[in-house]
Amino acid sequence: MNRLDATWAALIGLAITTVLVPWLVPRALVANAVVLALAAVKGRRIALDYLDLRAAPALWRGLVSAWIVILVLFAWLASAAVALI
Repeated sequence: MNRLDATWAALIGLAITTVLVPWLVPRALVANAVVLALAAVKGRRIALDYLDLRAAPALWRGLVSAWIVILVLFAWLASAAVALI
């Protein structure tokens, strides 16, 4: 199995896990954190394998990874603020 096929299989597994998390984790804030962490993993896999950043310079990989993490943290902070209000 080549890398793209393995990434595709991992993305399918992560997508199914994302759908199951809200039923498996009783606390909404924790479930949101898990779902967003899975989204970050999926985003990184897509960026590295489908956008071919694995072969790009380390600076680009770092910038794209930092962008994904910042987006996920912002989304989690927004969900935490809504949960606390």
